[in-house]
Formats: sequence, C-alpha cells, structure tokens
Amino acid sequence: MNVEAALAETKKTLSLKRYEHVERVTDTALYLAEKYGADRDKVGLAAALHDYAKHMDRELLKHWIVTSNDIPKDLLDYHHELWHGPVGAKMVKQWFMIDDIDVLGAITWHTTGHVQMSLIEKIVFLADYIEPGRDFEPVHEARRLAEHDIDQACQYALQQTIYFLMSKGQPVYPETFHAYNALTMSLNQNGG
Repeated sequence: MNVEAALAETKKTLSLKRYEHVERVTDTALYLAEKYGADRDKVGLAAALHDYAKHMDRELLKHWIVTSNDIPKDLLDYHHELWHGPVGAKMVKQWFMIDDIDVLGAITWHTTGHVQMSLIEKIVFLADYIEPGRDFEPVHEARRLAEHDIDQACQYALQQTIYFLMSKGQPVYPETFHAYNALTMSLNQNGG
C-alpha cells in the first residue's frame, strides 16, 4: 500500500476536518523524514493511517482491546482518545496486511509515545503534535525545536502533554511518563 492508497482508505473513516488533519500530518511527517533521514515510504504510510480508527464507534474500539492478545488492557482505564492508535494499528495489520513493525509502531504510539521510540515513531508522534493546523501556545516552541533536534522536540511535546492533562485533572497514561523520562535522561546524558 502506498501513501495515496492509505490516505484514500483513511478518508473513508473520518470527517472532512479530521481527514484534512491527517493530510497535514502526512505532509509534516514527510518533511521531517527528509530532514532526519528516515524512510519516507514508511513514514508516509504510518502518518496517512495514524488516525484510521479515530472516529470509529467507541464500543468497537473497546471490543478490539478486550479481545486482543497484545493491546494493553489498562488502556480501558484511560480516556478513550488513546484507544484509536493501538486499535488502528491492529486493524491496519489485519485488513490491509501491513506488517511493518515501524509503521505499526508509529500508528500505535502516535498519541502517547513510549520508551525507546524509533525515529519513525518520533516523526509521526511529533508531526501529529506540530502539524500546521494546530494552534495552541506550546506548538510554536515544538515546531522550533523540530527544526534542530527531534529528541528535544518530542521531549518537549510529551512534557506539554503531561502539563496539559495535569492542569485539567486528567490521568496521564504511564507510557507517556516513561517516554518523557527516557528522552529527558537521554538528553541529559548527551548534554541536550
């Protein structure tokens, strides 16, 4: 499956507004792939499919989590907005026969991040955060950082996500904390 075909499949499942977001994320991800030397085909495919399950029925997403052997059940304890990444990756694998670990990982973790993200996972995570349609205070600094250091940009995006959720009294998915800590420790060790 190529990027155009992936976008066409995603378009079938989303509102126009959400689909336009996916297009912007894909463009941003391809820009970052070029900048950081990542595989453009994998990045484009993951970005085009990252929100494939975003607007699917909540009960359907829950069913996939409950019946899957490899989607963490603790997701059900957190906001349903986190479900579409892991479930979307499973759907993409099953329905489109995509079994590339980089593509599936980037779809799975694009909302929460995780420890030891691959370059492709970082790119899709960051592209989703900084795409041009986003307009909130921290996004400007994240975009600036993305031009110079993808690890600093991802660490900053994770930090801001944690701040935002805490300010709203919302729980933070543990993997987001772990991803933030791992990037922070790595940056500190490397003088970042």
